[in-house]
Amino acid sequence: MIDPTQLTDPTVRAFVTAVNAGDRTAFHAVLTPGATMSDDGSDRDVDDWTEREIWSCHGHMSVDSEADGGRSLVVDYRNDTWGEMRTAWRFEVADGHVVRFETGQA
Repeated sequence: MIDPTQLTDPTVRAFVTAVNAGDRTAFHAVLTPGATMSDDGSDRDVDDWTEREIWSCHGHMSVDSEADGGRSLVVDYRNDTWGEMRTAWRFEVADGHVVRFETGQA
């Protein structure tokens, strides 16, 4: 596993750190206004999805590997709803903010 403090891309590092800390304020600060996301190839509403999949069920990202300069991760993701699953995360970053993230089964 990779310690989140060692992730290459500082924006992705801030994203993972915010998720793992349950810090909604820091999480939203790392997103651009109007950021988009998809889960298993289907676009989702960021606020609705994060409430359901991260905040209300204690989501946590254990990073197994990174690629593409730290903007692609393989993560053992767990939450109280689904347990633990191997997931892939891809991030589009601009000006130090996440513009879009995509996740799904790895």
